[in-house]
Amino acid sequence: MSEAQQAQTVTVIGAGSWGGTIAQHLVSLGHSVSIWHRNRQELDEMAKTRRHPFVPGLTFDKRIQFKPDLKTLEHSDIVVIGVPSHGVREVVGQLKTMLSDTIVVNLAKGIENETLLRMSQVISQVGDVDAKRIVTLSGPSHSEEVAQKIPTTVVVAGTDGDTIEFIQQVFSSETLRVYTNTDIVGVELGGSVKNIIAIAAGVCDGLGFGDNTKAALIIRGMVEIMRLGVAVGAKPETMAGLSGVGDLIVTCFSRYSRNRYVGEEMGKGRKLSEILSEMQMVAEGVNTAKSIHTLMDKYSIEMPICSAVYRVLFEGEDPREGVKELMTRELAYEHENSPGFSRSASLPE
Repeated sequence: MSEAQQAQTVTVIGAGSWGGTIAQHLVSLGHSVSIWHRNRQELDEMAKTRRHPFVPGLTFDKRIQFKPDLKTLEHSDIVVIGVPSHGVREVVGQLKTMLSDTIVVNLAKGIENETLLRMSQVISQVGDVDAKRIVTLSGPSHSEEVAQKIPTTVVVAGTDGDTIEFIQQVFSSETLRVYTNTDIVGVELGGSVKNIIAIAAGVCDGLGFGDNTKAALIIRGMVEIMRLGVAVGAKPETMAGLSGVGDLIVTCFSRYSRNRYVGEEMGKGRKLSEILSEMQMVAEGVNTAKSIHTLMDKYSIEMPICSAVYRVLFEGEDPREGVKELMTRELAYEHENSPGFSRSASLPE
């Protein structure tokens, strides 16, 4: 039996829909799992009822231990970071002593607003963790379906081959297939930007547009993801894979998508503050839209869909006007390497 096939001790930090689902998935594979969750009331409810408050059908195994205090957490072989991206810095700072020689699995999808760091970079910086021991798990994986053991495929990315293969073995099951990728930049970027495109897809739904519109949005959204990815050193093939186009498709179409929901409600004319105040879970694309807006300026990259989403979210632009602006932009070649393509519109050298 390999080390990865042996029972591992795992601490899941943050039992939101995805963190809670991963905790139950791992305990079902024979691993020893503990959960810490910021909301004490929700934590106590999960410990008592053994049910997740937001994921229908997600029942927790009696072997899972619920821990109310970060300071009392014991050392684990693996620590899973399942808090929203805007909370990663604060939580990891409190876990620093616990992360000295463990593998950290990041589930959060986002780019930090102030620093423009990806989540693995935040974990490495704040937790003083060697980058070789940090991986990110991403891909088209709505928790509601994983909890029901509907076949799902994801990717685990990191800079160290042994580490990502180890996590691949630990997390894989008959219903959750895990691929490996050493391009963590591309995996994290794809998983972040797709949430902004999903907001745009929701706007189209809210405005009553059809399949033609959403198909065009997804394809042109992928162009924007690849433009930014190449500029920051990611591999285009990564963003054409599970953590890019795969995650983009499911997030733009799924009824479970929180980001698509935000866009849909805004397309119906509702205000962002009103929508967010009613949501029990976090739509990562809202905060990420700010970071990507800054990055596109930093790298002088044209990302018209992400720009339009930013204006609708934070500058009060009417969603229908945003769509009109996208449709009436200067006509252009579809592919940037087409004959006659203007270099002035391409990525910087």
